Amino acid sequence: MLPRLRQGRLQQELLVRAARVRGAEAPTAVDCTAGLGEDSLLLAAAGFRVTLFERDEAICALLADAIARAAKEPQLAEVVGRMTLVGGDSIEGLAELGFTPDVVYLDPMFPARTKSAAVKKKFQLLHHLEQPCEEEDALVAAALAAGPRKVVIKRPAKGPQLAGMKPSYSIGGKAVRYDVLVPPR
Repeated sequence: MLPRLRQGRLQQELLVRAARVRGAEAPTAVDCTAGLGEDSLLLAAAGFRVTLFERDEAICALLADAIARAAKEPQLAEVVGRMTLVGGDSIEGLAELGFTPDVVYLDPMFPARTKSAAVKKKFQLLHHLEQPCEEEDALVAAALAAGPRKVVIKRPAKGPQLAGMKPSYSIGGKAVRYDVLVPPR
């Protein structure tokens, strides 16, 4: 991940572009589906204070260990210092945050693939432990109820919209796209 965290490269990351909030000095983000924490690390490197939710106990333990080890690395210590891991369900956690985040990030497990090629090894563990999101409507509703300036949703490039929500705009790449919901203010 270190090459992706370099300043020139970081600003080219699709997630960072989708999550960018104008005028926020110390932007906050909530990653409702933290998984292995790579996307949260990108957001933290871009200056966000990130609260990560992970409901699977095994994945949460792996992520806590990774954050603790990264905190001991000089080039990552400041970045992971902006990350706070919460073990538990994000739908409930969003209602009890105690602050209004600038960005709520949703990266639910993608639907099963129809292609014959296997997914990357690091994602095979996640696919084994967690199922595709079954609570799409509740997850999007909880994200919007938290009152963020935007909700960023990671989807397969040609996949359906999450919970049928039409995005305000999308930023797409070859493999994924980021649908951005901008609630009216």
